Amino acid sequence: MHNLSTELQNTQSAIQDVLENLIDSQEALQQIGEKLRDEVVKRFFLAESLRRAEFRGELENILHREGVRDIEESGTMAGTVHRIWARFKSTLGGGDHALLSTAEAIENSVQEAYEKALSSNLPLSTRQVLRTQAAHVRLSHDYVAAARDHTEAA
Repeated sequence: MHNLSTELQNTQSAIQDVLENLIDSQEALQQIGEKLRDEVVKRFFLAESLRRAEFRGELENILHREGVRDIEESGTMAGTVHRIWARFKSTLGGGDHALLSTAEAIENSVQEAYEKALSSNLPLSTRQVLRTQAAHVRLSHDYVAAARDHTEAA
């Protein structure tokens, strides 16, 4: 990040954190979705995984338009741990409830990344994209929590 304006540096830093969490979320939603027994929830997870890829693309385009060429494409350490934990729970027969609990924890991390980014000083157009995406992530989180609660009650 040499010779970038302070505003661009702030934007890049805020978006990079969201991107890392979106990578975690995208991969986890796909992996967990493939293991879920409930077909409706499974389809939701797989569709959400694709949606997270779209969100990543939107944010990467913002950075490219601003002149950022090299965008780091990795998730967070916490996301990696969550995915490994989900695989472990699945292997041990933790069932849908355990997988949905793991997914909810990952969704919490994504929401926190958006909140942190939105508390930064960002250009209006970037802020609008982040707000729209964050609203979708909140709805997704609520669906995951409701599905988890439903499997607990069942």
